[in-house]
Amino acid sequence: MHHDTPLLNMLVGGFGLAFVLGTLAHRLKLPPLVGYLCAGVLVGPFTPGFVADQGLANELAEIGVILLMFGVGLHFSLKDLMAVKWIAIPGAVVQIAIATLLGMGMAWGMGWHVGQGLLFGLALSVASTVVLLKALEDRNVLESPQGKIAVGWLIVEDLAMVLALVLLPALSGLLGGKAVEGAAGTSIAMTLLITLAKVAGFVAFMLIVGRRFIPWMLERIVWSGNRELFRLAVLATALGVAYGAAVTFGVSFALGAFFAGMVLAESEFSHRAAQESLPLRDAFSVLFFVSVGMLFDPRVLLNDPWAVLGTVAIIVVGKSIAALGIVLAFRHKLNTALTISASLAQIGEFSFILAGLGMQLDLLPARGHALIIAGAILSILLNPLIFSVVDRFKRQEPAPQPAQ
Repeated sequence: MHHDTPLLNMLVGGFGLAFVLGTLAHRLKLPPLVGYLCAGVLVGPFTPGFVADQGLANELAEIGVILLMFGVGLHFSLKDLMAVKWIAIPGAVVQIAIATLLGMGMAWGMGWHVGQGLLFGLALSVASTVVLLKALEDRNVLESPQGKIAVGWLIVEDLAMVLALVLLPALSGLLGGKAVEGAAGTSIAMTLLITLAKVAGFVAFMLIVGRRFIPWMLERIVWSGNRELFRLAVLATALGVAYGAAVTFGVSFALGAFFAGMVLAESEFSHRAAQESLPLRDAFSVLFFVSVGMLFDPRVLLNDPWAVLGTVAIIVVGKSIAALGIVLAFRHKLNTALTISASLAQIGEFSFILAGLGMQLDLLPARGHALIIAGAILSILLNPLIFSVVDRFKRQEPAPQPAQ
C-alpha cells in the first residue's frame, strides 16, 4: 500500500528525519538547518535505505522557495537599509564581486567555462539569512550598530541575488547555458530587454494594483474576526502572486513571492501576517532544505577533497577577509569588522536556489552543485566556531584608555 503514496512517504520520511536530526543539531549548538540538510542526504538516492521521490521533493521545494522569498520580502526594510547605506551598499557589492571572482578563479582552475564560474562564484557570495540572524540573536547584537550593518549588508546581498535570479535565464545562452524558451534566434540584447520589460510590468502592477488591493483585502478579513481566514489569505497571497507573476509576466516564482512580501510589509497588518504565516513557512522551508540535501552526494567529500576545501576556503576565509577589510576601510572599529565578517562566513538558502537554477539552465555542472552544498554544510558547521574565536579575540582586546 505504501508504494502508492509517494507524497505521504516523502512528507513522513522528510519531516520525521528532519525533526530527529534538527533536534540533534540544536543539542550540539548548531543551526537545525544542518540537520534538515543531513535528513535530505539520508532520504536521497546516494545513500542506502529509503529513497524519497525526487520529482515530488522538487515541487515541494518550489513551494518552500516561494514561502522563503515571501518571508524575505516581508522582512525587507528599506528604513533599516537606509540607516546603514553608506557601508552596507558598497560593502556588500564589493564583497559579492570579490567572492564571485574567487569562485570564477577556482572554476577556471577546474576547467569550467566563464558562465559556470560566474554562477558558482555568485552562489558562494551570499550569506544565509537564517544562520546570520540566529548567530546575531544568540549574541544579543542584532539591535547593536554592528548587527544593523550586518542585516543591511544581508539585505543588499539578497536584492543582488533576486536580480541575478531575474537576469540569469535571459543571459543563459550568452553564458554558455541553455537559451530560455522563446529566446532562441533572438539577440541577447532583445532577450534582456524583454525580460526587463516583463519585470518592470510586474513591478508596476504590484505597486499600482497590489499595493492597494492586498492591504484592502486583508483589512476586510481582519474585520471578519476569523484568524483562520486571515492565515489562509496570507498564504493565498504569497502563492497566488508568485504563480500569477510566473504565468502572466513570465518572471520567476521567487521574484513574485518577494514582491508579494514587500507589498504586504508596507501594510499595517505586516507583523501579524509574518506571525501567522511563520509555521507554514517553517514547514516548507524544512522541505526545501531536505530536497537540497537529497541532491547531495556525500562521496564528493572523499572523491573531491581539494575542491571542497577550496570552496570552503572561499566562503570562510576569502569572504571574511574581504568583509573585514571593507569595514575597516570605512573606519569602523575592529570589533564591528570582526562581527560582520564572522556573520557572513557561511552560505545558505539563496546559494541553493541559484545552484538549482544553474542546473536547470545547464549553467552549473553536477560537480559544482555538490561543491556548493558541501561548502554550505561545512561553512554552517564552522560558523559557531568562527564566532567563538572572534568572541575570545574581542575579550582579549585591551580596553580603551580614558582620555587624559
